[in-house]
This record gives sequence, structure tokens and C-alpha cells, in this order.
Amino acid sequence: MASTTTTTGTETVQGRRHQGPEAGVWLERKRSLGDQAEAKAAVPASSLLHNKSEREDPGDAGGPRPRLAAAPRQPPTKLPARRTHQEEFAEVLNPMRQSLIYLGFVLLMLIGRVRDFLDRFFGLHAAGSAGKGGVPPIVSDSQDFYTRRLYMRIVDIFNRPITSAPGAWIDVAERRREGDPCREHPTPTGRTRRCLNLGSYNYLGFAANDAYCTPKVVEELRRSGASTCSPGADAGRTEGHVEMEQVVAGFLGVEKAFVYGMGFATNAFTIPTLCSKGCLVLSDEMNHKSIVDGVKLSGASVKVFRHNDVRHLEYLLRKSIVEGQSRTGRPWRKILIVVEGIYSMEGEMVRLSEIVRLKKKYGAYLYLDEAHSIGALGATGRGVCEQQGVSPRDVDVMMGTFTKSFGSCGGYIAGSAALVDYVRAASPASYHATAMSPPAARQIVASLTVISGRDGSDRGGEKLARLRQNANYFRAELMRRGFHVLGDMDSPVVPIMCYYAAKIPALSRMCLERNLAVVLVGFPATALCLSRMRICISASHTREELENAVEIIDEIGDRCMIKYVGERKAARLATDEVGGNRDTRLVSSKSI
Repeated sequence: MASTTTTTGTETVQGRRHQGPEAGVWLERKRSLGDQAEAKAAVPASSLLHNKSEREDPGDAGGPRPRLAAAPRQPPTKLPARRTHQEEFAEVLNPMRQSLIYLGFVLLMLIGRVRDFLDRFFGLHAAGSAGKGGVPPIVSDSQDFYTRRLYMRIVDIFNRPITSAPGAWIDVAERRREGDPCREHPTPTGRTRRCLNLGSYNYLGFAANDAYCTPKVVEELRRSGASTCSPGADAGRTEGHVEMEQVVAGFLGVEKAFVYGMGFATNAFTIPTLCSKGCLVLSDEMNHKSIVDGVKLSGASVKVFRHNDVRHLEYLLRKSIVEGQSRTGRPWRKILIVVEGIYSMEGEMVRLSEIVRLKKKYGAYLYLDEAHSIGALGATGRGVCEQQGVSPRDVDVMMGTFTKSFGSCGGYIAGSAALVDYVRAASPASYHATAMSPPAARQIVASLTVISGRDGSDRGGEKLARLRQNANYFRAELMRRGFHVLGDMDSPVVPIMCYYAAKIPALSRMCLERNLAVVLVGFPATALCLSRMRICISASHTREELENAVEIIDEIGDRCMIKYVGERKAARLATDEVGGNRDTRLVSSKSI
């Protein structure tokens, strides 16, 4: 799931204050944009917290701050210079292709309008067309049109129920369409189909039965039950939750962590806690919907910078510093840069080291969403910070989820003790949301124990190595066969561009017939012309399974004509991506 960030306020800017809103020290306006930016670089950042008592550093009053053991780090991985996605899209989406894509949507909408007219003319029922007793319909025809006349035509390729744990293989419930396809949802047949799972976020294979994790989860279920039935601030915080937060903070190499029961709510509730009116959020255009909703709820102004474009981000920072808020020109209370470790629809890593340099230069704060990168990147699974050699202390707010690499649920906010204590006290999740299920908390602790090697085995390291090998092999093979594949090496998210929305149902149904469970994504989760198949690779996949999947996708790609890269260019691109020094061979063909 991903969506394009939209602005929620006027484009406003900043000349900043020293240490919080009450200080009120204004910078002298500079005639030169460069002079102003240099002056701003020397100004301390305003606090992420909202009042003075929350900003006080306990280490200042009670002696030196205690030092935590730093997480093991690997040599920094510098991302190679490459063309932007917009440049790649422009090469494929010539005017003819764009016209055909738009024409397909126009025809579908025209047919839908005609059917709505005929339904009304002949007195047939149309969804939302009438209320009861003179009451207006809760959903009007215009609101419901896209769902009824476009989405419902291909609803069978979405929301497919599964009847097994989401491991390397899953059982998918078969369904059939009956009646009007624009009105009736598919109904189950009672049969299932065994499919290779290329759609779940089960990056390290912990979602299915695990020899170490599963017995501990079952034991916790017997001891603590399925739910605490209470928010964490009331009676929902158990010793298991305390241990979980300590383990998460230690794994990340930060002082404290606060855990939410839902990954989406982690962003949607935390951003409004940290930002409000008078603050500015600089958000990547490909940020997740949870970030978009969190910014909207905060009331802060937002500016959107082009995806992973550090130069555009710096331009907005400099411009914001000089101009101040719209209409008044007053300084911003704070500037927050929000990015993701791996973008879920692009499979691309953030250029973290460059953004950290910018946030230090201009005194902004950095909010890093590691939903897809924590546990999947880095030599020891500590995410994009470890992958690119960035200290976690250089990231002001670290966010991540447990729904991908750890086989559980929920998310976390981690960072300094002052930050985490404030979020715990101010976030609605502490008071109005039931605490995470104790067995889910135990799953997080157990999976982190395996990843860290504290279970006495090297399974964690093997899983991480296999995930990288699987992802790099799969990506390189698809590129060699002429597919337009997005993303970076080592990323477990492998998007294959198909562009034409009309090809989505054919691709999905053909893959299901060949026992491949894949996810197809189109508008509104992507731009109208940028439909794609998103593959998620797991450490639980064997080389033989991936080889078979590549052959099937290659055959289906030929039939659906979604190979947009010529053979010679495809071979060159694959070689450039792998770089000749990536080991894509598996240690064994046995799943771990």
C-alpha cells in the first residue's frame, strides 16, 4: 500500500527560533538566499517537544548521559548514481502509450455512465441511488461510481482470502463470480489452491511456524491470554511489553522505544503528537498513506519534495528558511523531514546519509520510517542506518513496524529518552487503543533474539544473508529478461512495471492459474499510468522456487507484453545493478 503525498496547508517557510517557541529569537532577514541558509545552519534546532519541561535533558541535571552499547555497524554502502524513476518512466511512457492508458479509463467510465443511465431509465436498482423514507443516501452515485463501475469489474484479483500461515507457500481460497459483476462480490467455492507466496511481507520467514519463536508464542498465549483488553496507560502494560520495548531499543542502539499495537497508527498518531500548526513538514512524494494522514491530522503545513531528490529537498529547506510562514512571515516552530527507509511501492532506499547532512546543516529534524527496511537491510538486520553507515543517533525519530521482518503486528517509535517519554504521555494510543496482544509481543522478542544470535545459533545471520541473495538474484534475473524493475539491490521489494491498468487483471489471474500468489497495484495506490506487480521476496524461498517463479513470470510477461527493455539494454542494466561483486548464490537450496 502506498500513495502519493498531498499538501495539507499553504506552502510556508521559516526563519527559526532558538530552542523552542518561547524564546522568540528572530533571524535577521538576508538579501541573499545563500547568506540566509548559512546563517540558519549555525542556529540550534528547536525542540521536537511542545513545552520547556519536556525539552529538559535529564542528563544535564543529573550528570552525564548513560551510554548504550552501539549496534554493530558495517562499512557504509554508498548508493550508486542512477537515473530517477521519472526519467525511466518517460523513456517507456511515450505519448502513444499514455494515450492508450487514458483512453482505456475514458471508455470504462463512459460505459459505466451509460449503465447508470440505463439503470435509472428502466427503474433498476443502482447502489446509493435512493435513501429510505426521504433520507438522502449515505453513499451517493457519484461517490460510489469508481467502486461500482471500475473496481468491481476486477474485484476478484483483490482481497483473496488465504487459509494458511503466510509462509513460502500459502493456500489461497478459490472464488467464483455470480450475477452482475459490477454489483456482486465473488463467493468462495470451498476449494483452495497451493501457491508460492510472492505477496506477503514475510521477509525473514518468521510469519509461519518457527522452531524457536512459535513455542514461546504458544507458551505466552497460555500464560497471558490473547489480549490484555485494556490500553497501556490503564491495565494493558505487562512485563512482556516492558521487556519488548527494552529489547527493541537495544537492537536499534537508542535510549528508549515506545510500541504501538498497529503499524499504520504509529505514523498516524505520532506525527500529530510532534507537529502542529506553525510547524513545517517536508515529505517525500512517495511516502506511505499513514504518513500522509498523520500530517493531515497534525495541522502542520507541508511541502512535498520529489522522490529521493536531495537537491529539491535542499531547495525547499533554503526557501523555507528565508521566507517564513505564509502571510505573516513568522518563523516556523520546527521543520520535520519525513522519509522512508525502503519505499514500499518503489523498492528503493532513501539516500539517508545525504539527508542527514542536510538536516544538520539547516537545523531540521529527521523522521525515518523503517517499516520495510528494519530487519531486512544491514549486515545484522538493523535497517537502512546500518546499510548506509549512518549512526541511529543522527536520526531524531526512528519509526518501524513488526509486520514485515518479525512476523508480528504493531510498530515502534524510538530515539532519545525525552522523545519517547513525551510520545508515550501524549499519544492517543496510550489511552484509547488496546495494548498489543502479549503473544504478539513475545513473537517480537523471540524473532529479535534469533536475528541477534542470542538464541545460540547462526540462523539469524543465515536468514539475513539468504534474503539479500534471494532479492538480488530475483531482481537481476527479471532485468535480464527485459522487465522494467524498480528499486535498489538488497531491497526485498521488487516492483515490476506493467503501466497499463487493463493488464492488471490478466497478470493476476494468469499468475494464480500457475500457482503464484502475487500483488498487482494500480490507481489510486499508484499514478494512473504506473500500474505494477509488486513482488516481496523472503528468506524462506529456496533458489529452485525462485527459478521456477522467474520462468513463469517470464512466460506471462511475454503473453501480456510487459517487457519494455530491449535484450542488450536489459543485460547491461542487470550487470550494472549487480556490479559484478554481489553474491547471488545460495548457501544451500534448503529453506531455513
